[in-house]
Amino acid sequence: MKDFIQILAEIVNNIHDFILLFVSDTLNSNATDKDLHFWIMGIIGIIIFLFVLFLSNLISRMRFGITILSFLYTFTVMVVLVFAIEIQQALTSRGNMEFQDAAVGLWGFIVFFLVFAAISSLYLLIKKFFKQSKKGNKRSPCS
Repeated sequence: MKDFIQILAEIVNNIHDFILLFVSDTLNSNATDKDLHFWIMGIIGIIIFLFVLFLSNLISRMRFGITILSFLYTFTVMVVLVFAIEIQQALTSRGNMEFQDAAVGLWGFIVFFLVFAAISSLYLLIKKFFKQSKKGNKRSPCS
């Protein structure tokens, strides 16, 4: 995984240098690295925000929309967390940095979420069953 991150870092560095050179040469601008970060991250951030806003509005209209949004948000945080832990292990040499460790950690969250979903579904089914059986036991006042 360390090699993979180094390759990604090299790709990002090359893109960074290319954009900085392009802005400096083509636009005759003496943009700094901070200017580049301001514009590129601002543009990337607003594109992601608009996509997430659109998707969130669609999902929130679904029956279990809030649950789905909660899962997606939590999963996103978990992805950042497991990779931060793996990077921390590589930097401090307190463990092996492996992609498989991150994948297994995310799999653990998915399994626990599926258990939660199964228990919640069972609860809702039982609740619905008892609600229907109470309606069936009531006799109408006209009979």
